[in-house]
Amino acid sequence: MRIAVTGATGHVGVNLVKSLVSRGFDVAILVRKNPGAFNGLDVKQVKGDVLLPDSLVDLCKDADVVIHLAALITVGSKMNGGVVAINVDGTKNIVTVARKSGVRKFIHFSSVDTLVHKPINEVMDETRPISNSTSNPYEYTKAIAEKWVLEQQSKDFDVVVLNPSVIVGPEDLGPSLMGSFICDAITGAIPGVIPGGYDFVDVRDVVNATINSIEKGRGGEKYIISGRWVSVKEVSDLLADVSGAKRKLPVYPLWLAKLGIPFLYMFSKLKGTQPIYNSESLSILQSSNRKISAHKAKVELDFHSRPLVETLSDTYRWFKENNYF
Repeated sequence: MRIAVTGATGHVGVNLVKSLVSRGFDVAILVRKNPGAFNGLDVKQVKGDVLLPDSLVDLCKDADVVIHLAALITVGSKMNGGVVAINVDGTKNIVTVARKSGVRKFIHFSSVDTLVHKPINEVMDETRPISNSTSNPYEYTKAIAEKWVLEQQSKDFDVVVLNPSVIVGPEDLGPSLMGSFICDAITGAIPGVIPGGYDFVDVRDVVNATINSIEKGRGGEKYIISGRWVSVKEVSDLLADVSGAKRKLPVYPLWLAKLGIPFLYMFSKLKGTQPIYNSESLSILQSSNRKISAHKAKVELDFHSRPLVETLSDTYRWFKENNYF
């Protein structure tokens, strides 16, 4: 069985491609340049871009399943052409080419943030409505893409949507925003943590659910892939435990964190990095649902979520072994 993957060089993509190959799948990946992450792996690398439909033809040729991971993740309040183009237009491009190529199944990576989180203390599952908020461009564009993708379900083109929560784990080459937080927290680059929290899930558990969805995912359905809600403080304390650090970061009050946003922005601009938080991420941490349910994925996709302390321990070890500190 041939599996075509977009977004293969991202955190989930790297873990997914390696797992697919190890399980004997024939894998083709879309790349803009040789990432080096797959050297020595038997994968077909197709140069292309989701914004260039003609470049997707070779990727989808002879593919049985397409797993669409490519997306522009941004935590900011300004809507721009880039995030709309990649998350919405790029998704429509790959779906259109996949259908024309005879692909039988399309697995679309969305986000749990496409669903309405409030009320935050009541169980949240796939029956929650799609968010129509425009305050977060990533959330908004992913919601548009998810809705459109599900509408493409037909008898000869199965569509499955996966809605993961915040993903963390090893082999985070980028590193991702969460990976950057882990590195900064361990090295002391973060003087304190902010109030709030989110639901975190291990990248390896996400990958297992994704691969299981190839055969078990029902067409026209979506599945939440989540772990458990933890506070930012608890994450920082667990990181201190697994790394052997004695330091426990203080929790700054929300008003003080908001005052620091302009300074973080200027400091990050000088360093050429993204700020560790902004007004949008602060809002997300305060309003995220605390009872996200992955029951449907557990029953239908045999999804299991490992303890967060195991995830953070393995992630710390991977960063250390690969000289990220």
